[in-house]
Amino acid sequence: MIASAAVLTPLLLIPLSADDDAQDRVLQDAFADAAREYHVPRNVLMGVSYMQSRWDSHPGAPSVAGGYGPMHLVDPGRAKPPALAAGPQGGNGVPPGTVGTPAAAAAGASGGRAVQPADLERAARLIGAPAGRLRTDAVANVRGGAALLAATQRQLGKPLSDNPADWWEAVKRFPGTADVTSAATYANDVFSLIHKGAHRTTAEGQKISLPASPGVHPRAVHVRDARRSKNVECPAELTCDWLAAAYQEIDDDGDYGNHDLGDRPKDQKIDSIVIHDTEASLQSMFQTVQDPTEASWHYSIRSSDGHVTQHIRTKDEAWHSGNQFINARSIGIEHEGFLRQPGTWFTETMYRTSARLVRFLAKKYGIPLDRQHIYGHDNVPAPTTDSIPDMHDDPGPFWDWRHYFDLLGAPLRATAGPDSDMVMILPDYATHSPLFTGCTRSARTCPKHGSSAVRLYTRPDERAPLIQDPGRHPDGEKSTVDVNDLGSRVSAGQTFAVAGRSGDWTAIWYQGQKAWFKNPKAHPTAVGASGRMVTPKEGLDEVPVFGRALPEAEAYPEDVEEQPESPLPYRLLAGQRYVTQDTVGGSYVAKSTFVTTPNPVVQGEEEYYEIQIGHRLGYVRANDVDVLSTPAAAGPPAAQQDRPAGH
Repeated sequence: MIASAAVLTPLLLIPLSADDDAQDRVLQDAFADAAREYHVPRNVLMGVSYMQSRWDSHPGAPSVAGGYGPMHLVDPGRAKPPALAAGPQGGNGVPPGTVGTPAAAAAGASGGRAVQPADLERAARLIGAPAGRLRTDAVANVRGGAALLAATQRQLGKPLSDNPADWWEAVKRFPGTADVTSAATYANDVFSLIHKGAHRTTAEGQKISLPASPGVHPRAVHVRDARRSKNVECPAELTCDWLAAAYQEIDDDGDYGNHDLGDRPKDQKIDSIVIHDTEASLQSMFQTVQDPTEASWHYSIRSSDGHVTQHIRTKDEAWHSGNQFINARSIGIEHEGFLRQPGTWFTETMYRTSARLVRFLAKKYGIPLDRQHIYGHDNVPAPTTDSIPDMHDDPGPFWDWRHYFDLLGAPLRATAGPDSDMVMILPDYATHSPLFTGCTRSARTCPKHGSSAVRLYTRPDERAPLIQDPGRHPDGEKSTVDVNDLGSRVSAGQTFAVAGRSGDWTAIWYQGQKAWFKNPKAHPTAVGASGRMVTPKEGLDEVPVFGRALPEAEAYPEDVEEQPESPLPYRLLAGQRYVTQDTVGGSYVAKSTFVTTPNPVVQGEEEYYEIQIGHRLGYVRANDVDVLSTPAAAGPPAAQQDRPAGH
């Protein structure tokens, strides 16, 4: 299975005092104690907890689904979207007023509705503790989870056995998903983890170890939902619904929405997948995607159980990214969540389902599993200069790209030595928590939280001004640490050309500027990378950077209006280098009328390189640049060898 949690990360050997060692083992001991108290195999309890939360406690902070603690015990009364801060929308701009309304609730997909998940109130009654304690106390939360597993085992008429295999049905029921396929997939993930073992340091600094149990195996379960719509394109191990997006005329003037017919990949290659978050409840998003005056996307994934709903066939073009060139060659996936609410966390179940779906689509369409092909809405380039302020910022700095690529089976890691001419941004998500503001109110400090983002400065000094984005702030405004301000940051998995080094600092070329970030050897935020870079051809002082790759003038047929070029306000100057993972051909699809067959794709002969120009991608003409290569190391550096998924 593509997202099984095969995690075998070596423990760090750090001298600890006796008190420190005891504190470090609080959660480890809690699993052992709760397993004994409720007669649940310890590896079953720990395996379930890992699949629920990766053993993170998030003390007092609920997931989007209203789940708490390392067992993700759900309080249905707390599963409400948090208030949205004023400012730019991060998802698809759904008005906050639509969230949770009766009309929105009525707009759900056909089926896939979750049954009662691991219930926090019931768990509290079983262990005789106040419900509030299970929200904030990880030890009580683990006891509650163990009590629920034992109660389920008894309800099934099964013994409280020491044999993990006897608990498969109880494990399958723990997350509360209604469909048998997803439940069986969940149980198999748990038993795969038990088989292989796991070691991890949690976000709270707890070092947890689950020894491998080679005698425990997942079951060979092959379930396929006979009710699955013929329109659905999903891997067999996921249950997916179909809820059609609107394709209809809006008025007598020929205006229409909310997507375009296509014949991809025959008429246009699909080369990327865009990760979004909803910034609204999923029910309201279902209402939105059925409205022809709104945006659209291909898939939605629910937070509580990872349930997938497809809205548009992948052969057709959704209006999801704000850039028609990207729309024409990508698939858009919405995830129920909130970029400005780090205290309301993305669930592990949603991460895993999403990774399964993306792996399936990437294999189907030959999409490389790297950060220039699997990227966020916040990495999509503006098509024109004047559209830069309108581009979106989701899934934001709290999406765990490192973990996500582990689940994709394409872990982000060093491919060259520390002195390479290229670096991959790769902070340790759990311990890397830069300052952000604006999550709930402008300028108010956000809750401290792990992050994929690394901040950029004009000098190797944290007191120096932040790098300025001339497109984001055209009037000379200063970059800020606001959670929606992308002007001075980079993200895990992105690769850049090194522009300099000074002590614990590394500089990269970024939007035509030398941008510095802190990268200490003891706690690096970037690792050596290999690959290709582009630089202006000799004799060119500067080459234009574009937000879309358009065909040359002579490629347009007479009945299709030529699109004007609009270089972005970012400079690629002589001597500077930017990383590229791919070339693309110039293309354009005219969108102006409601049709019953796809409009033809205008294909040009001129090639472009897609480059990591800043936080967002960009394009440069192949004829304007030379390509340089940075060789890979003979083998991964020792610290990166055999780095397993899920660290």
